[in-house]
Amino acid sequence: MRILGLIPARGGSKGIPRKNIRDIAGKPLIAWTIDAALSSRLINSVVVSTDDPEISEVALKFGAEVPFQRPTELSTDFTPGIEPVLHALGLLPSFDAVVLLQPTSPLRSTKDIDNCIELLLQTAAKAVVSVTAAKNHLAWNYQIDSEGRLEPVINSSQITRRQDLPKVYSLNGAIYASHVSFLTEERNFLGKQTLAYVMPPERSVDIDDILDFRIAEMLLKDDK
Repeated sequence: MRILGLIPARGGSKGIPRKNIRDIAGKPLIAWTIDAALSSRLINSVVVSTDDPEISEVALKFGAEVPFQRPTELSTDFTPGIEPVLHALGLLPSFDAVVLLQPTSPLRSTKDIDNCIELLLQTAAKAVVSVTAAKNHLAWNYQIDSEGRLEPVINSSQITRRQDLPKVYSLNGAIYASHVSFLTEERNFLGKQTLAYVMPPERSVDIDDILDFRIAEMLLKDDK
């Protein structure tokens, strides 16, 4: 079983300019994911998919492979996340499974990566994705109508205590693992045969804005 560790990192970033190579806790953001992937005992190759020469340079410096340049049309704000993965698999056909590792999740550990892969290999799962317990249940969420009134997202009139709610989980964006055959056919990591790998909130920060960045930086520094 040959396993590809794929790190997608386009150059454009609206929320935090040059986010993927911005320094965080002493090294570029992408380097945290590269280091975790290279330390995996199950991943055979760590490849960065990027359209950006500077990101390529940083990735190579930290030990990742950059065997191709991602096309511009697969690097826009509107490109579905699965497309760069399928593009990479088309150019690298010798792998049986792929683990997608987004650089915006620097707190995910090598142990998390290997645990996900083992779950994929040791069960009948077609894919495994990382999740974390949702902080806010939909039962406590509301929409605001055109007149400013609150409307519940779901009917929770019979539920009065948080403890009575079923536990729900959110994708945390840290790890997506799949058999290549399943992914190329379904074009999605999520399906009826996808298993969840639960991660704690302190390793589930997904950097989208500057607040996320500061939280992740604080946790990374505390971890040193």
